[in-house]
Amino acid sequence: MLEISRRNMLGLAMAPAAGAFLNTAQAMCPVRQPVVAPSDNRPFKSVAAVVTIYRPFSHSDVILGKILEGWEQKGGPGPALKLASMYVDQFPSDDMARQISQKHGVPIFDSIEKAITVGGDQIPVDGVLSIGEHGDYPYSDLGQQLYPRRRFFEEIAATFEKYKLVVPVFNDKHLGPAWNDGLWMYQRAQQLQIPLMAGSSLPVGHRKSADTIPPGTQIDGAVGIGYSGLDVYGIHALEFLQWHLERRVGAETGVKWVQGLKGDEMWKAVDSGEVRKDLLEAAFAAVPTAANAVMREDEQAALFLFEYENGLRAAQFMFQCATGTGLAMAIRNRPIFTSVFDERTEPKYPHFAWLLKAIEQMVHSGKPTYPVERTLLTGGILDRALTSLLKDGGARRETPELAIRYTPVDYPFAQHNSL
Repeated sequence: MLEISRRNMLGLAMAPAAGAFLNTAQAMCPVRQPVVAPSDNRPFKSVAAVVTIYRPFSHSDVILGKILEGWEQKGGPGPALKLASMYVDQFPSDDMARQISQKHGVPIFDSIEKAITVGGDQIPVDGVLSIGEHGDYPYSDLGQQLYPRRRFFEEIAATFEKYKLVVPVFNDKHLGPAWNDGLWMYQRAQQLQIPLMAGSSLPVGHRKSADTIPPGTQIDGAVGIGYSGLDVYGIHALEFLQWHLERRVGAETGVKWVQGLKGDEMWKAVDSGEVRKDLLEAAFAAVPTAANAVMREDEQAALFLFEYENGLRAAQFMFQCATGTGLAMAIRNRPIFTSVFDERTEPKYPHFAWLLKAIEQMVHSGKPTYPVERTLLTGGILDRALTSLLKDGGARRETPELAIRYTPVDYPFAQHNSL
């Protein structure tokens, strides 16, 4: 916990304008992040949950359910966390929140402030989990479902400010998801010195192979493969790709331009050599696909093409004929390297257990387990790629706002970690 002092408050008046970044870390080789001891050896810390919806197999279910019922949600061992309270934004016909509240004695409050204070006049919890995913919310003209992640964070931050105390916050998936909202959330966290972590479960979950690449690798090119909705699953694909690319020499310094393409223009980028065909073919061969899938017959395919500040070019394809997420990279003086996410469903979507493990570490340490800037960057790439694709006719967009520098953390994925 961090008390908000008068000095912190004065810092609010000196906060940067939108588009400016507080670069708290210089880009360098990733530092090794120590993994905490198994959960049953440590005292429990309490968390409040702020969620859009709590129904079967929602993100609330597969994250909070592991706090309440163990890593496998079968009553066995789980994280050293206790769910103290909940705020639930919507209650559909298949709502679980009220049942869970009664079963586990977790109160549901009608405001975010009350959830964080557990109905009292101070903040007794050690962390807040903001799960703005699933529910009945409108869409933007970029196809982004406008989950109330910014509204949630506004009220979380306002509560911290009112009670002059901050605790770590985890935001599920990308900030925003609209860029301006995500940027606002990041800057607000910087202003109040809120330890903030966000992102997808893909970087920490199981992979088809335990093979990895060390920090400081010389990467000369990369092609990612994703599937399904451009925004809802595009962020997962980009987070998985960025986990690998931030391990390159000199990372991370940000992205200087982004482009979104479909149809003939997308394949022109491949045939002209702008996208490395050998990496695309290797990545597509590595990921699961529909039977007899042919890339060029996928009429719904899209490409997010972007270049980093250091000149590395990356391509993220979204194929509807694919059924998994993976990538291929050109590593200097080595054969093509491929990595594929292992999308296991049992026990109860275990990649969320590994995500919760990282959240648990943040709540216990008081520090983000890995930098939120990764998710700020991937969310920005996605927003700008969708803008290029859907509003700008595929034009390349210069992105000085994505010159986001951060020091990566060498946090392990599932095969190199333990619950």
